[in-house]
Amino acid sequence: MIPAHQQPFLRWLQRLGLAFWLPLPLLGACFWVGGGLLTSQVLSRPYGTENALQADVQLEVSLSVSVSLIRAVVNQDEASTLVEVKTVDSALKQLEFEFPVTELSQVEAAIAQELGLSIEEVRRLVRYEIVD
Repeated sequence: MIPAHQQPFLRWLQRLGLAFWLPLPLLGACFWVGGGLLTSQVLSRPYGTENALQADVQLEVSLSVSVSLIRAVVNQDEASTLVEVKTVDSALKQLEFEFPVTELSQVEAAIAQELGLSIEEVRRLVRYEIVD
């Protein structure tokens, strides 16, 4: 039997529907603890990868572009050549290369190899600027 001084409190709880809401914090705490345990179990499990990422491999990309102009700036002091290639009818409007050579025949050969053009085509399109 419930003492008389607690009966009004129980009636008040029943009127407000708090009998339903009182167990919710306990239920929430159970979900929180259970979810934490399940999460730590899943995350601590070892897993193997079938495909390993290789970061030391250089990708080779080949593009077919229509070249309109090749500008080569030969820097004798730094022993390098900066090459700018302007293209037409392509999403790629400009390409830049830097080659560690200053001799014109080597520059033309490097450009031809990078762009997949013949040396004659490169000679027809290239404009040189020599910087001391």
